[in-house]
Amino acid sequence: MQSSIQVGVNGQAVWVKVEGKGNFLNSGNLKEFAKEMVNRGYREFVVDLENCAMMDSTFMGTLAGVALRLKELGHGHLHVIHCGQRSRDLLTGLGLDQIFHIHTEGTGTPDYHELPNTPPGEPSVQKQRQAQQMLDAHEALCEAAPENFSRFKDVLDYLKQDLQQEPAKK
Repeated sequence: MQSSIQVGVNGQAVWVKVEGKGNFLNSGNLKEFAKEMVNRGYREFVVDLENCAMMDSTFMGTLAGVALRLKELGHGHLHVIHCGQRSRDLLTGLGLDQIFHIHTEGTGTPDYHELPNTPPGEPSVQKQRQAQQMLDAHEALCEAAPENFSRFKDVLDYLKQDLQQEPAKK
């Protein structure tokens, strides 16, 4: 199944529609897009999971990072809509329902534009960037709910170790 993230703006809200899988492969682009939209002044984010087949911890951590940034700014919200039971269980299992709103239903959606894929670049640089994004996402999960630290301690240790070793390989 082809996965993509489509984005749009409807009034003051940024809409993100996940098609297929929300995972570490498309989390980096989502993070950069959200950062840019926050820098442009947007504070309301709506993530539509109606056609989302699955989410991994990196993707959920990326969503947590956006919600935590809005909280840090003092206003704004992240809403997850069309959230099926499996996705809801994943999100609430990580305590993310504490930092953003989860809805089973949705409302009118804007026209979407597909988020472009980033050109691969040099493999070692790409691997380093991906490892850093994965680390950031998992740290956000731990910040969102401290009990997640025990769940992701090994992942965090591995990613930190991987990032420290990577430059030495050049």
